[in-house]
Amino acid sequence: MAGRILREDVEAVRERVRIEEVVGAHVALRPAGVGSLKGLCPFHDERSPSFHVRPQVGRYHCFGCGEGGDVIAFVQQVDGLGFTDAVEYLASRAGMQLRYEEGGGPSRPGEEPGRRRRLLDAHRISEEFFREQLVTPQAAVARAFLAERGFDRSAADDFGVGFAPQGWDGLLRHLRGRGFTEAELTASGLVSQGQRGIYDRFRGRLVWPIREVTGETVGFGARKLLDDDTGPKYLNTPETPLYRKSHVLYGIDLAKREIAREKQVVVVEGYTDVMAMHLSGVRTAVATCGTAFGPEHARIVRRLVGDSGGAGGVQLAGGSSVGGAIVFTFDGDAAGQKAALRAFGEDQAFNAQTFVAVEPSGMDPCELRQARGPDAVRALVASRQPLFEFVIRSTLAAHDLTTAEGRVSALRATAPVVAGIRDSALRPEYERLLAGWLGMDDVSGVRRTVADAARRGTRTPSRPGDRDGVRRPGAGSPDTSGPVPVVRMAAPDRRDPVAQVERTALEVVLQHPTLVPPEFDALAPDACTAPAYRAAHEAVRAAGGVATAVEIVARGGESAWVGAVIDAAAEPVRALLTELSVAPLPEDRPDSLPGYVRGVVMRLVDVGLTRRVADVRGRLQRLGADADADEQRTLLGELLELEAQRRTLRPA
Repeated sequence: MAGRILREDVEAVRERVRIEEVVGAHVALRPAGVGSLKGLCPFHDERSPSFHVRPQVGRYHCFGCGEGGDVIAFVQQVDGLGFTDAVEYLASRAGMQLRYEEGGGPSRPGEEPGRRRRLLDAHRISEEFFREQLVTPQAAVARAFLAERGFDRSAADDFGVGFAPQGWDGLLRHLRGRGFTEAELTASGLVSQGQRGIYDRFRGRLVWPIREVTGETVGFGARKLLDDDTGPKYLNTPETPLYRKSHVLYGIDLAKREIAREKQVVVVEGYTDVMAMHLSGVRTAVATCGTAFGPEHARIVRRLVGDSGGAGGVQLAGGSSVGGAIVFTFDGDAAGQKAALRAFGEDQAFNAQTFVAVEPSGMDPCELRQARGPDAVRALVASRQPLFEFVIRSTLAAHDLTTAEGRVSALRATAPVVAGIRDSALRPEYERLLAGWLGMDDVSGVRRTVADAARRGTRTPSRPGDRDGVRRPGAGSPDTSGPVPVVRMAAPDRRDPVAQVERTALEVVLQHPTLVPPEFDALAPDACTAPAYRAAHEAVRAAGGVATAVEIVARGGESAWVGAVIDAAAEPVRALLTELSVAPLPEDRPDSLPGYVRGVVMRLVDVGLTRRVADVRGRLQRLGADADADEQRTLLGELLELEAQRRTLRPA
């Protein structure tokens, strides 16, 4: 059994992997000053971005929920991984070969380190196997299926489409030949268990790889092709340590960059629909995998679309704007309308405006592309209508609006929908629209009915594991493989001017140590009066101060310096140090930064001198008339020296 990863290899992973690239695969980041990026936090719901990444120091921190750390901690948190799995994943991205200590224990009792990496490798090799099989004579039926829907070999290659042969153990034998154990194959979901042992889960089917946003294949979706196949039309990978259908979106790896750029996501219902959309020029299309669009899907989409007010935002009635567009495409039949109504339940999770695009004749995007070409597919997306409007109009369509009774019944049916709109600026607009659609001149009557519906409604209870609006990965689940909760030391009140001076000085020391003047190292241990900042100052001193920082930065950069300070800190203060290392500075222009850093540090020196001056004066005042003359002279001399030092910091 392999042991723990060597510490120097862990440090090498931190240094070689660019945190902005890893975070950028999950969050739409935008510049937030020189050397800083920000976006919507992936760990809690928010409307304006408070999640900051500072690549230079290799750290991230959310000033909303307090989550923060290095690139390893981010992968642990966002993907719910253990430490070893996270390091191995990042090492594979960087093309690094990790080394392990001999005799070390596993990262989780009862599990060999690298298990996730092994399962990912099994999926990667399986994808290669399926793709190779697509060109064999046995796969003629699969190639015909693709051709009938307008997909050529190039399209199949672009989307990684493959073919699972009909035999019971083709993939099984292939993976065994590559050294995978039965336990690994069972855990991967690539095989099924029968009375006579394990066998291929996918047989005689067209296969699509399902990938995480990082591009790693974590499962497969397979379509039935043969008449003697008694299984379901579509068969997906079962729930595994890698694959959770409520957490994956097909095509997200291909669409993520366009989603972030265009501030738009188009949600379709099938794998071929995603292919048709992308090949028609709608490269922001994704699909759920055997399940309805749910809360976790919404979180993925929100992070990629980004925050409100950005480029590509959608204008609402009254001139307000939102950060992008979420477009659901559904068939025009009753089932499609039902799916749209389900999507309405997730609409409130978006800071973007949500739309529905329905093809009146009932064709899905794949059929539409075949029948009318790519222009028709793009036109379908362009014909979208707001989801609220679609839901309300669909509800109205079930009532006879030509009668007074029908209109009242329709109002009562639609009022809860309008009452459920959480955007206080948008709700009155839909009250006015509803009155018009009902043919009612009295908008106030509609408002009263909506208000009554709102009072009768109940607040949706929070899910297990939610705390203060923050959803923790794995919360409510017995799986404890994710990161251990961090103990945090609360930062002092930002309104305290002295504490703010202490904080800013620590920020520049962590972020720009080579610009910090030597006076910082001469500060007394009690230079910071706020307990949290004093603890942070102690960690800086324990790491060797700025004199040592210059050497550390020369060897490994600012990220190595921040890592050294955090390593020297007690557990409760580590999260605060991460926050300080990422916090935006009011001055970050390269030409002005040296002067700003010096000024910040010298203000802290000044505060310390002022405090000592007040202390000496107090001691002088407390001396009685019979006080020792030598003591008086000593205190007076100390006072004069402190005053002189302070004058040098305050030029006239």
